Amino acid sequence: MRVQLPPSLKKGDTVGIVCPAGYMDAAKAAECIRVLKQWGFNVRTGDTLGGASDNYFSGTDEERLQDLQRMLDDDGIQAVLCGRGGYGTGRIIDRISFKKFRRRPKWVIGYSDITIFHNHVYRNFGIAGLHAPMAAAFNDNGYKNRYVRSLRQALGGEKACYTVLRTRYNRRGTAEGPLVGGNLSLLVNAIGTRSDMQPKGKILFVEDIGEQKYNIDRMWCQMKRSGKLSQLAGLIIGRFTDLQDTTRPFGEDIKDLLWDRVKEYDYPVCFDFPVSHDKENYALKVGGNYRLTVDKKVLLEER
Repeated sequence: MRVQLPPSLKKGDTVGIVCPAGYMDAAKAAECIRVLKQWGFNVRTGDTLGGASDNYFSGTDEERLQDLQRMLDDDGIQAVLCGRGGYGTGRIIDRISFKKFRRRPKWVIGYSDITIFHNHVYRNFGIAGLHAPMAAAFNDNGYKNRYVRSLRQALGGEKACYTVLRTRYNRRGTAEGPLVGGNLSLLVNAIGTRSDMQPKGKILFVEDIGEQKYNIDRMWCQMKRSGKLSQLAGLIIGRFTDLQDTTRPFGEDIKDLLWDRVKEYDYPVCFDFPVSHDKENYALKVGGNYRLTVDKKVLLEER
């Protein structure tokens, strides 16, 4: 499939902020809005940012669907930044109309639960999405770090080139192909749906947060059993943060359990890449073409 990269943004373009999943207080997006304006963009907020919800979600399924649909369809909005992830995109993804979005794609930005959106539009329509920091990442001077800056660079059309240190688990090699992936829990949740990630010839990246070690192992086994790991061109293991363990310890380090499922294959593998739920979260284009080089250092280059 030939991938379509949405147009780069220029000064004066408008970024819409919407919450298609979990609730976010509008005050937590204030710094993001300020910085986006400082970057030269106009900002328009959706009804679901700081909406009237009294539960986990930023609105009812219908309210979240309508708010996101307006942002996708509005020709006056050139990019859509998801305020936060959480949970909820999978409840509305099959009801979104992509008729207008397919004719005039725009960058949709986010990670975590937004993994569903990115892989859905890439698989079904060949349109890339931007797995990147969301609104809260701008707070506490976060907008000054290299990871939030990588979002600005991606929106401006700069091609990414990230270098990270090698770890002892890495497997050397070079791979080139479309980049897919995101949050491991969401990738597993999408198996068997229209949002399912297709692995053949792809470079896969994964990360997660707050999971029990045994659950990471269970999900990773499911990825292998479903054929997701055997057909890859390359693998990027991001950060697995806030890991939990059972009272009786699982008994295996997270890197060991991840490595055990892929050590039989011959493609390059990179561990500890800065993609995560923490501040270390480089902007990556899901569906974009990249070259991964794993040697004394790891280099990920957008082609």
